[in-house]
Amino acid sequence: MNAVAENLWTMQYPLTMLGAHINRTVTLIKLRSGELVIHSTAPFSPEDVAAIGALGQPAYLVEALNAHDTFAKEGLAAFPNIPYLAPAGFSEAAGVPTQPLDPPPAAWGDELAVLELAGKSEATREYVMLHRPSRTLIVADLVFHVTAEAGLGQRIFATAGLIGGQDHDTAVPRVEKLGVKDQSAFGRSLETMLQWDFERVIVGHGDVVETGKVALTEALIEAGFLSTQAG
Repeated sequence: MNAVAENLWTMQYPLTMLGAHINRTVTLIKLRSGELVIHSTAPFSPEDVAAIGALGQPAYLVEALNAHDTFAKEGLAAFPNIPYLAPAGFSEAAGVPTQPLDPPPAAWGDELAVLELAGKSEATREYVMLHRPSRTLIVADLVFHVTAEAGLGQRIFATAGLIGGQDHDTAVPRVEKLGVKDQSAFGRSLETMLQWDFERVIVGHGDVVETGKVALTEALIEAGFLSTQAG
């Protein structure tokens, strides 16, 4: 478990995609109430469950992307007695009961904001979240971040062009581009997101980006989703 900021932690789990070993990031957010929001699921071990419970009271399980159903059953089995929030269509794809992520629970108050990235296909429907106290944006597959310290599989994954950027880079994955069906609606969502007050970005696959707003904006421009004047 890695402490990212006050009341904000990440955990990394192995995940294979297209034959390459990449990681799945789980983000843990502690609200002022002491309740925990668990963003993304993983094959949580009993030791993981205990470590998470030591931080606060697990209160919400969240998936912010319909395509992130890999560990849905495992996540629900590890935390069976809390609401599981996800986009519309996730429950059918994952085979688990969920509740809507949007609108977010009133208990999140001004601490956590949620925004749907409009204009995407049903299978790639995604939400981004803002943890306002730490000025941290949390995304699923909008961008990946592969660093010099990443394993060989991750670097090959990046340089082979499957992500779409360069090695050691923050980049929009090609599957994200394929999932956008309405460029105008998607672009408007990105502009709204970039108006949020954040600096750091936690990605679903890869390392935390501390200079995240700059790197994210550059990646979106490189992908053709924003003009050079955006952000």
